[in-house]
Amino acid sequence: MPARLRRWRAVGVAAVATILLMGASFAPVEASAPRPPEMTDGFGLTQTGDAIGSATNFVITVTTSEVAGEHHIRILLPSDYAQHPDRRYPVLYFLHGASDDPGNPNVAYPALTAARSMITVIPDGGRRGWYTDWLDQSTAAGAQNWEHFHIDQVIPFIDANLRTDATRKARAVAGLSMGGFGSLHYAQRHPDLFGQVATLSGANELSVRHAVMRAAVVATLTNVGAPLCGSSNPTCSLDFGPTVSSDAIFGTPYPVFGADWRWDEADPVAHMDVLARAGTGVTIYTGNGAGDPAEPEFWVQSASQHAKERLDALGYPVHFVDYGDGSGWGDDCAGGHTSGCWAQDLVDFVPRLEAAFASA
Repeated sequence: MPARLRRWRAVGVAAVATILLMGASFAPVEASAPRPPEMTDGFGLTQTGDAIGSATNFVITVTTSEVAGEHHIRILLPSDYAQHPDRRYPVLYFLHGASDDPGNPNVAYPALTAARSMITVIPDGGRRGWYTDWLDQSTAAGAQNWEHFHIDQVIPFIDANLRTDATRKARAVAGLSMGGFGSLHYAQRHPDLFGQVATLSGANELSVRHAVMRAAVVATLTNVGAPLCGSSNPTCSLDFGPTVSSDAIFGTPYPVFGADWRWDEADPVAHMDVLARAGTGVTIYTGNGAGDPAEPEFWVQSASQHAKERLDALGYPVHFVDYGDGSGWGDDCAGGHTSGCWAQDLVDFVPRLEAAFASA
């Protein structure tokens, strides 16, 4: 082979080798999936382990001296949260019902995950914590300061770790069933924190004139339904944990010589005037349980109506929706105390809330 051809061949081999090496060097590397934002401990909360979930729908687990045990907090971020590092977002604190847990992915209702302009935080409220600092802290359930946990720890923790608009006009609280009570309770006790409140099939009345709802709270404390669960289902919705006294949260529930005054003090219907004075936006959803007294929603309806009547008497506006037997209220609502109805409540509520945030 002539010397010139040998040189060209050597150059060609070197060129091919270079191209192959360049190809190896610049081959696309599969990007790792986006991770949830890093959260720094503080305000009495200590994280245990890593966040679980996607970058926009994830759960962290925390401990606190205020409430015994470990607690899940589910956080839902708008899909474009990472793309707008200079933007701050309003926040909805969504309170779950009795026997549920934010670790359950079903608490992230589709309308919440579809929200485009707000953050949603779903903190643990216990299986029957009732969003209250219990009167008796020495029960078998251990420390139960739920209100301090949420108001003094979770809210500042979220504001410190996420890009929130940490103002009253950009903060809302809503909840379903037990969480409906919690949302009214928190908005009434902390009117400086929340500009909007919503209760979905909430336990909205604890006065003696609504003794059935009061009895339902007591039933979660005394755990009367646990024997029906058997021993093979540790997450049975009728098992609320260690049995405690009926007096554990608000003192005696029995109206003898005014001894039940703490229940009246915690009754949301009795304090609707606080929301009116603060100018809080109020939303109430209820069904009618198809007229069946054995269905919890039957009793929710009257409690919700009493809350509305109190606001009407004050001349204060309320977005009140009574969808009755559920006809026309989504495909999975028959007017009962069920997730199918609450999912449709949120379809109505979330866009209205985002619009209220935008106009505030």
